[in-house]
Amino acid sequence: MKKFLLIAALSLVACVGAFAATDGQTYEPVNDIKMVNSWILDRFHTPSTFPKAEYCNTRARTAVMSNGVIYVARSEVKQAIVAPGDTVSQSVIYRLDAKTGEELPALDVTLEGKPYGVFLGVNSIGADNFGHVWVMPYTSEKATDVPFYQLNTETGELTLIANLSKGDKLARTDYYDVMGDITREQAECNVMNAGTQVATVYRWHADQGSEDFEGGFEGDLSLEIISFFPETVTEWSYGPVVRMCLGSSEDDMYTGELFYVDGFNSVPALYDVTGSLIDSFEEVDTELYPEAGTNGVAEFTLEDRNFMVYSIAQYAGTGHGCQSNIVELGEGMALGGMTKYWQIPADSLGQVSDGGNRVHCFNVEYGQENGKDVVTLFTFKSYNGMAVYKIGTDVNPGPDPGLKGDINGDGIVNVSDVTALVNKILGEAEYSDAVCDINGDGVVNVSDVTALVNIILGA
Repeated sequence: MKKFLLIAALSLVACVGAFAATDGQTYEPVNDIKMVNSWILDRFHTPSTFPKAEYCNTRARTAVMSNGVIYVARSEVKQAIVAPGDTVSQSVIYRLDAKTGEELPALDVTLEGKPYGVFLGVNSIGADNFGHVWVMPYTSEKATDVPFYQLNTETGELTLIANLSKGDKLARTDYYDVMGDITREQAECNVMNAGTQVATVYRWHADQGSEDFEGGFEGDLSLEIISFFPETVTEWSYGPVVRMCLGSSEDDMYTGELFYVDGFNSVPALYDVTGSLIDSFEEVDTELYPEAGTNGVAEFTLEDRNFMVYSIAQYAGTGHGCQSNIVELGEGMALGGMTKYWQIPADSLGQVSDGGNRVHCFNVEYGQENGKDVVTLFTFKSYNGMAVYKIGTDVNPGPDPGLKGDINGDGIVNVSDVTALVNKILGEAEYSDAVCDINGDGVVNVSDVTALVNIILGA
């Protein structure tokens, strides 16, 4: 009778959650460097859960990993009341545990204590080099300024850092990059954007300790690029991405004097602050070329080696599905000498159109595992999925998220594990509390049975 009542209670406490899996791939070591997938949550590997998530939406365009948490920014989620008769479509920041992919409480975005409902108001989200999270909106070619906000990662409240002027060159802005410290307490701050359907690059700079942002091109707010790759390109198309490179010394670490631009109709190309084309894919094996129509690139270092990750195709790519290449750069960090290590995922994140968002987000965090350096890489493609990979000389995947809920230890998660968990709760069987605490709240009870059933049903 007790067991019947416990099972019957499921219908009263059922909840929905998205549970991650692994991509199921084995990535062979290259030059003694290994890579493993920690977890993945996407259309291809978790087709029953990811499409149901609130962050699987064409208005959830960008995401970032910071201090062990994934932040996914979605504009215009719900109607929120600002005043009687006045509502706005409030933005929300969704959060996930970077180690497991488990969902954390979401943040309703507010500004000056009121719901924040600007059109595409959190189009870009990122983190500076000191762990501060920022958001910036899309702006049209008619807007004269770009608001730049810091996000309170506990409350969702925005604080205006600055209204960044576009000067006398007005272009549409979609996605941004930030380097240094947005608070200017520990370092300078640089902000960049490559305008849409123009050849204009914006750059704003603030010295450490300064309250003001000024033009980052020797005082100028923008710069016109005249050299492209391929050479047939004369301006970027939709949603280009700019990504600044860390300097090689303490003096120039956060100056961002070299930067990539990856445009819808081009491939990643490296520029300096004079607008000169420093490097491109011209000398790269054509098999490593990304297909047109996808934008995303980032660099990282490991074991005194320099790496780049870049998107190779969107959802419609030939033989691909929102995948990326990880390559080691050549001597002097030359693109032409790059060596491919892996393609991630080896199969796919998904192949569903996001309506033309283009951007593919990457960022890394550095740490140690077994006393050795480890890079944790986060990849996110709007409306298709996300994943976390660990890269190092001695990395291990850890517990397979797909086996979470294997109460009886038979290597399969199914109804027999529900029976085992119910028996544990009724005191009729002994299993580890750590294994049985499915929802991670520190208590083993009927809510864990609900969570286990959701895993089995893919809910």
